[in-house]
Amino acid sequence: MSILFYIKKPRNYSTGPVPVYLRITVAGQRAEISTSRACEPIQWNPSAGRATGSNKTSTTLNQYLNTLQAKVQETHRLLLEAGRSTTAGAIKDKFLGKQEKVWMLVERLEEHNHRIKALLDSEYSQATLKSYTTSLVHVKAFIRWKFGKGDLDLSKVDLAFVSDYDFYLRSQCKCSTNSTAKYIKQLKKVIRACLAHGYMEQDPFLHYKAKHKQVERVFLTEEELERIAAKTFVTERLGQVRDIFLFSCFTGLAYTDVKKLRQSDITSGIDGELWVCKNRQKTGTPSRIPLLPSALAILGKYGDHPQCLHKGQLLPILSNQKMNAYLKEIADVTGITKPVTFHTARHTFATTVTLLNGVPMESVSKMLGHTSLKTTQHYAKVLDVKVSQDMGKLREKFTTVAKY
Repeated sequence: MSILFYIKKPRNYSTGPVPVYLRITVAGQRAEISTSRACEPIQWNPSAGRATGSNKTSTTLNQYLNTLQAKVQETHRLLLEAGRSTTAGAIKDKFLGKQEKVWMLVERLEEHNHRIKALLDSEYSQATLKSYTTSLVHVKAFIRWKFGKGDLDLSKVDLAFVSDYDFYLRSQCKCSTNSTAKYIKQLKKVIRACLAHGYMEQDPFLHYKAKHKQVERVFLTEEELERIAAKTFVTERLGQVRDIFLFSCFTGLAYTDVKKLRQSDITSGIDGELWVCKNRQKTGTPSRIPLLPSALAILGKYGDHPQCLHKGQLLPILSNQKMNAYLKEIADVTGITKPVTFHTARHTFATTVTLLNGVPMESVSKMLGHTSLKTTQHYAKVLDVKVSQDMGKLREKFTTVAKY
C-alpha cells in the first residue's frame, strides 16, 4: 500500500487555493479521498506531498496530513488483523466509516435452498430439496454448538471451520463416512458460489480432502431372481410389488423412472423391437433400454389395471417406502437374507442380467443412463463368478498347452 497527497486544480481554475486529495494505491488499484483542505499551488511540494514553508498555515496543514496518513495506515492494519479485504476501495470505505456488507453463511444456504425450491420438478427433485434442507439443519446446529450463534460471517469460514464441521457430523450427529462426505459436498457447493460472487476471498476447502468409503452394491443372483419370480404369494399386493421389482431388474430403471413411465416412453428401436426411451429423472441423461420378453410380459399384465388407467402409468407402483417394506417381506418369505430395496433391482440389472451374460460395460452404461463409465463400474462390479468363467477359459487353454 502507498499513500500520496496531491493537489487537484478544478476546471477553469485561475487563482487561489486548490483542494488537497489523498490517494491510496494497493496492487495498482487506486482510491481517492478528499482531505477537505486546500493549499496555494505555489506553496505545494509535489515530491514530498506536503506544503512548503514554516509558516503557521503550512505547518498546520502538514500536521493534519500526517494525522490522516497515520489513520489510513491504522485502518490498513485493522483490516489485515480482521482477515478482511485490503483493497484500496476497502481501506477507503473503512476509513470513511462506511459499513461493509457482511455476508452470512446461513443466509447464503437458505437462499440456495429457496432457489432449489423454486425450480422443483423442472431441475430438482423433492428428494434433493430434502437433502439440502437436512444439510442446512446440520450447519445451523454446528454453528450453535461451536460458536453459540445463529449465523456466522463468511469471513470466518476457513479450513478450521470445515475440519470442525466434519468432526461434528461424525461425533455429534453420528453420520457415516459417506453421509458426512455428502453434507460437506453440499456445503462446498454453496461456498464455491460465494467465492465466485466475491463474498469470500479464500477457499476453505483448498487443503481439505473428504473421506469416502466404497459401498458394496447389493444385487440378486440369477437363482434368487428365479426364486422370487416362481413364488406364489397369498396377497395380490405382494405379487404386484414382486412384478414391478422384477420389471426394474430387467430394465435397470430406478424407482422414480418406473413411477413416471408412460406409454409414450415405449418406442420402436433400431432393431424393430420395443425399447424404453426416456431421460433419467436424476440426471436428465437419455436412457435407451431394449425390453426383454419378461419385462414386456409384466407390462402386458397390468395394461388394464385401474391405477394405470386412472393415472396414465404403465405400472401400478406404490410409494417408495411401501415398496421397500413389501420387498423386505418378499425377501423373508423367499429365504433371501440380503437387504433388498427397490434400488437393488438396478444393481441386479447391471450385474446379473447384463454383465454376467456378456453384455459389454459400454452398453450397460448406455442403458443405465450414466455419463461416465466409472459410475457404471460401481454398479456393474466384476463378480467372482465372472472371474471364474473367464479364468476357466484360460485354464482350459493352458491345460491343453501343458499336455505338450
